[in-house]
Amino acid sequence: MTDGALSHIKVLDLSRVLAGPWCAQILGDLGADVIKVENPDGGDDTRGWGPPFMPDENGGQGDAAYYLCANRNKRSIAVNLREPEGQEIVRRLAAQSDVVIENYKTGALKRFGLDYETLKARNPSIVYCSVTGFGQTGPNAHLPGYDFLIQAMGGLMSVTGQDEPVKVGVPIVDLFTGVYAAGAVMAALIARDQGKGGQYIDMALFDVQAAMLANQACNYLVGGKVPGRMGNRHPNIVPYQDFPTSDGRIAVAVGADRQFRAFAGVMGRAEWADDPRYARNAGRVEYREELCGEIAAIMRTRSTADWRTALEQAGIPCGPIQGLDSVFAEPQALARELAFTMDVTGSGAATLVASPMRLSATPPRYTNAPPRFAEHTAEVLQERLGLSQNDVRSFQKLGIVA
Repeated sequence: MTDGALSHIKVLDLSRVLAGPWCAQILGDLGADVIKVENPDGGDDTRGWGPPFMPDENGGQGDAAYYLCANRNKRSIAVNLREPEGQEIVRRLAAQSDVVIENYKTGALKRFGLDYETLKARNPSIVYCSVTGFGQTGPNAHLPGYDFLIQAMGGLMSVTGQDEPVKVGVPIVDLFTGVYAAGAVMAALIARDQGKGGQYIDMALFDVQAAMLANQACNYLVGGKVPGRMGNRHPNIVPYQDFPTSDGRIAVAVGADRQFRAFAGVMGRAEWADDPRYARNAGRVEYREELCGEIAAIMRTRSTADWRTALEQAGIPCGPIQGLDSVFAEPQALARELAFTMDVTGSGAATLVASPMRLSATPPRYTNAPPRFAEHTAEVLQERLGLSQNDVRSFQKLGIVA
């Protein structure tokens, strides 16, 4: 892609699983040339995290859907980092790259000569982003970090669920870390282009989890009270939860007093808007149980579709609780083209989720489907390093690349 916002940027992605690859995919969607470096023994773990799997060209098992979600707009090469020749290949690629992303354990790449200081010596303008569970400093810096562990340790599960703690249904800490990392990388590139040189980025899932707690964390730090689990209710806004209807449930988000006045009218309880208990949000929070009990009783008298129509006409944010089949069938999802297809080498068309970034002049493009394992090793080594086909074949025979 030559017209993307980051089409002038070269990224070397040494990461695997989700947080790092998610960051690299965001950069790739915006036009960066992303080289995904995998180990020769099967590559990224998520290739096997299924079912479901894409079929391969022989009708067998291809890559898992999990892998496909985070690896488009990349080229895959496989390099053995335990071999000195493999390490040198990566160092040479890094020397001509703008960004390196890695999510090895703290300090692990130093023994391979692939740490920031070593790569910076060859390429002072490099932006080097490390993604770990707990960061490069502190007593837990040496520990591995996984999304579920961080959701537990980082407080998210303490405010999620009802009677029992529950993790979020997607690896949200990994995803948020990838998004924060992409933002940090782009900020570092801007700083570099302003003459401030390259720099090191230390991203930690634990730090991101704390930042994600947002209003809950601030409620605690300001108010001193440890928040608990409230199910689908909101700690600071009422009514802001789901309610049972005659045939299902509907989520209602009344975020302003003027919205509540309109909501009360739809409920047939216009007097609520002038009731001193309910007229202001602080009162509604204080009298949450009484108000929401009345709302629930009324909501049960009509269907979800009826309530959705009535509430939307009154300007009240609301919506049904939907499965993914309904999500992607929504007229809004169809209009926004949230799903699209790409042809995966050897597997055929795969349906993927579109990027949510909508830029008017340099929108995301989908030029490369998630690559098959080591699909581009020869191409990249010849293009970037000037190796011949015989050189590549020799490295393959020696187990240095795949």
